[in-house]
Amino acid sequence: MILNDRQKLIVNGGRRLEGELRVHGAKNSALPLLSAAVLAHGETVLHNCPMLTDVDAACRILSHIGCKCRRSADTVTVDAANVFGSEIPDNLMREMRSSIVFLGAMLGRMGRCKLSFPGGCELGARPIDLHISALRQMGAEIGEQHGFLECSAPRGLHGAKLVLSFPSVGATENILLAAVTAKGETEIHNAAREPEIVDLADFLTKCGARIKGAGESVIIIDGVPRLEPCEHSVIPDRIAAGTYLCAAAITHGELILTNCRPEHMTGFLQVLEAMGARIYTYGGGKMYFTGKKRLSASPTIRTMPYPGFPTDIQAPFTALCSTANGTSVFVETIFENRFRHIPELVRLGASVKTEGRVCVVEGVRQLSGAKVCAAELRGGAALVTAALAAEGTSEIGGLQFIDRGYESLENALRSIGADVRRI
Repeated sequence: MILNDRQKLIVNGGRRLEGELRVHGAKNSALPLLSAAVLAHGETVLHNCPMLTDVDAACRILSHIGCKCRRSADTVTVDAANVFGSEIPDNLMREMRSSIVFLGAMLGRMGRCKLSFPGGCELGARPIDLHISALRQMGAEIGEQHGFLECSAPRGLHGAKLVLSFPSVGATENILLAAVTAKGETEIHNAAREPEIVDLADFLTKCGARIKGAGESVIIIDGVPRLEPCEHSVIPDRIAAGTYLCAAAITHGELILTNCRPEHMTGFLQVLEAMGARIYTYGGGKMYFTGKKRLSASPTIRTMPYPGFPTDIQAPFTALCSTANGTSVFVETIFENRFRHIPELVRLGASVKTEGRVCVVEGVRQLSGAKVCAAELRGGAALVTAALAAEGTSEIGGLQFIDRGYESLENALRSIGADVRRI
């Protein structure tokens, strides 16, 4: 997959979406799982691994440090038998924000690593002080020089009782990766509870790790000397599923989602139902959605750590609420710079005002096509969502951001009736 900032999506709006769509594997799970493969001495097989540029970037990092990576359809194989590198160059770190998750894995495997601060979408500050503080308490020595973190554990990592000031997903992942082969017992208090944390813990347990409490606020890890490789399937992407539901809702459509986990999506499914949509879940990872009428605005939506309303789905919901009956207020509590898509949404005819971390969306009867450009991943998905309902033609740039988290978004939408093409 090639990053290309000159590509654009052309969307002819006004088509009702209906049909069946399979949800791809979770980006936010695949990336920590790929980094965890470093800890396994041998060949790890990951199924349901999405074809995303962020996944490609993770594989390039793995290859750089000596792993052998190959892909066949949605299966990625990582052979970490002969890892030799302990430094990730700046150009690879800058490709994605979650690249910092390699810190814990490489410290756990090699006892040292050197990497720069991560790149990716500019959502505002995402400080890694929680990561660094926790790893130092586990015996790591970490220094910063010329924009690089130089990390080592000269006497090895050891267990510790760690209390996070915020349930950070990235910090919880890094601690898990470092702790599974550390000496002794590690406790993580106020741990992140996201499904992606549970998926990582399940994978590590298959490799021989001893982990209790994943998915709860306290996780206990009893370190083992060595991990062995395993075969694992990445959980479905709840944020991609939510984006497809917003696309169906804004076009008054009808959608069946397969390969999804509705129990991971309650934080926003409840909002959709309160807005007037009907959602039915079935066994085997299947969900039916219908929203044939114009939905009512949700009065207040506040982003929260899991199991609350996810910050990653906030942008597509602002697009959805831009055509709903009434006024919605969004309060963004996770990132201070998550409304970068709003000026572009206004170009499409939305009536939106922002003040700091608060965004007020007043529903309008009709959006209109325009030229817009994505500035980050989820904001890009919001622009596509809005364009699907807009009258006329929209041109959406910045696809290098959208491709980080959505597998061939235009093909998925076209399969359920959208008039969209990439040029």
